Amino acid sequence: MADHGHDLLFGTFLTPTADQPAEVVALARLTEQVGLDLVTVQDHPYQAKYLDTWTLLSVIAARTVTLRVAPNVANLPLRLPAVLARSVASLDLLSDGRVELGLGAGAFWDAIAANGGARLTAAESVRALEEGIAVIRAMWAVDGGSVRVDGRHHRVWGAHPGPAPAHDVGIWLGAYKQRMLAMTGRLADGWLPSSPYAAPDALPAMNAVIDEAAASAGRQPSAVRRLYNIAGTFAERGSGFLQGPAGTWAEQLAELTLTQGMSAYLLMTDDAEVIRRFAAEVAPAVRETVAAERGAVSGTVRPGAAEGSTEVPAARPVAARADTPRPTARGAARSALRTVPTPDGGTRRSDVRVWDESARPTGPAPDPGRTYTAHEQATGRHLVQVHDNLRAELQQLHDLLDQVTAGAMDAGTARDHINAMTMRQNNWTLGAYCESYCRIVTVHHTIEDQSMFRHLRRADHRLRPVIDRLQEEHGIIHDVLDSVDRALVSFVSGPDGVKELRAAVDLLTDALLSHLSYEERELVEPLSRLGFY
Repeated sequence: MADHGHDLLFGTFLTPTADQPAEVVALARLTEQVGLDLVTVQDHPYQAKYLDTWTLLSVIAARTVTLRVAPNVANLPLRLPAVLARSVASLDLLSDGRVELGLGAGAFWDAIAANGGARLTAAESVRALEEGIAVIRAMWAVDGGSVRVDGRHHRVWGAHPGPAPAHDVGIWLGAYKQRMLAMTGRLADGWLPSSPYAAPDALPAMNAVIDEAAASAGRQPSAVRRLYNIAGTFAERGSGFLQGPAGTWAEQLAELTLTQGMSAYLLMTDDAEVIRRFAAEVAPAVRETVAAERGAVSGTVRPGAAEGSTEVPAARPVAARADTPRPTARGAARSALRTVPTPDGGTRRSDVRVWDESARPTGPAPDPGRTYTAHEQATGRHLVQVHDNLRAELQQLHDLLDQVTAGAMDAGTARDHINAMTMRQNNWTLGAYCESYCRIVTVHHTIEDQSMFRHLRRADHRLRPVIDRLQEEHGIIHDVLDSVDRALVSFVSGPDGVKELRAAVDLLTDALLSHLSYEERELVEPLSRLGFY
């Protein structure tokens, strides 16, 4: 088993607690705000203490913009497959293609029977699931004529297919035993086990069953995405799977991607702070490690990609353990440094200046004859991509602020009450976004201070004045972030806080854009020459 090269996905696996519906939706929105890709919800229709999963996913899809949603996994014995297919397709159309379908054969048969479902044996439930998949796919095939599946447990004869989903919805199976794993290899688009029931050391044997079944069915094993529901605890020290600091989490998950082909990690938690840490400290580190290893293996840029791009989405540079060897690209082609720092443009929104840009030191001039491998260039390129993500998020911050200001101008109209409610919601949306963004910046700077800067200072003494200045600016930016926090307090308490918050965000924008540009100008080449750690 090896890396299948799938793009990495990170998300959450939430509990649909009925007595805290607003909190569940808030956690889903937080999942999007901190930059994760996917939110999933467990599906137990017989559980009176849980919200209905499809209703909840619909609300989440309506309250988010980019977040993908999926049941984890849908309980087929209590969800008629023809109706489920239409539910999935409808939500996919309404959400612009953001729905995937996790499916399960069923469990807790007493509860299923108590709610009107058929009580099935294990073998019967597997057969019913296979029939259900056939029904669902036929219902989505709008050009295939009437649906005719003559199954023992699911018989659909003459139903009109449709609607078709907005995109090719993936069917991901929650599977653990031989027959279910084999079905996954033959029929499914993804495999979705949970670490408490399928520990990392059990994955190789399970993956082998999936791969063998896929090959026997004439499919490539890579046609099956490998997803993983994960549970763990952040701590200063720890042993075992996902027990310890974020760096340990990142190493273990990256290893699973590179050796077992796992490419999506869904965190099983309802703790907002754990979600923030996972997004800010673990997901970027996994992306970085996997990108570096894939680059080391190929030694080239992904075919068809634009010059300077990488195979994996942009990731923030992250600290690695000192005893982790840095990958090298043996025999890789070399070329001149092609990574271009992003200039800040010189435009300033605020009249306040937090530092004197003319006093910034410069590092050593690059050797004009020096060449670099694709892997060496990836490190500096990742820094620019990370910074570009921060720049894009700054623009989103201003866009949100503009929306709130526009909403405040509607006060006094016939619908002022509705507008006031919308504005309150926008206030809290912006507040949550600011909190998340400020945390990301802080984590990014902490990683640089504690790992990257320490390495560069040791590796080339000529960089020490530049590193000292960058660390000094980190401290100043953190003070500016504190001013954003203070402005948020005023902002959420009344409309008069908009002016103060805008001034604070403008100052943050000026400082951060200037700092990011300076850092790239001075460090892109040293990072390519000396590495990150």
